[in-house]
Amino acid sequence: MPVQTKICGLSTPETLGAAIRGGASHVGFVFFAKSPRNLDFDKAAALAALVPAHVRKVGVVVNADDAFLDRAITVGKLDALQLHGSEPPERAAALKARHGIEVWKAIPVKTRADLAAAARYRAAVDRILYDAKTPDSADLPGGMGLRFDWKLLDGFAHPLPWALSGGLDARNLAEAVRITGAPLVDTSSGVESSPGVKDVDKIAAFLQSASQL
Repeated sequence: MPVQTKICGLSTPETLGAAIRGGASHVGFVFFAKSPRNLDFDKAAALAALVPAHVRKVGVVVNADDAFLDRAITVGKLDALQLHGSEPPERAAALKARHGIEVWKAIPVKTRADLAAAARYRAAVDRILYDAKTPDSADLPGGMGLRFDWKLLDGFAHPLPWALSGGLDARNLAEAVRITGAPLVDTSSGVESSPGVKDVDKIAAFLQSASQL
């Protein structure tokens, strides 16, 4: 089965179009003020209107409250919520019940022991996203181009459907998938020319690499 792809942190019609033309299965909209990829609700609504039905729209949020999430889901016409903060399983399960859409939980990884957190969300979410753990002093929980040791996933019994994130780009994608067997890969900074500025050529190259796996 082909590897699915998510281009995250899209913020312009041009880069969104590149993701769609290149065959991305998912596009990510970031709703987090501290991120250079943050979208206001008006811009999110305009971009969402350009996404065809076969492409899934994922909203990335960090410890957001219900009112904010209600608005983000509505304007972004979201198919899934990606929780990228410290949301516990109880919160994730409540959001899934409240909104009736897919819920993903990002698990920050640096050591093998970090993977154990995934099991806590077995009954609460639809998908786990393994991402590189950022420094404690960092303002962002992801999207910093960091990667973790992919061999940590070797032989790991995944409790849920999952995706791989963290420092992926067109050059290392094949190696990452070979080592991990990831069914879905997620990139953001790996297709940027500078933080928050997506590059249409890098998006095309990443998706071309994925199509050859």
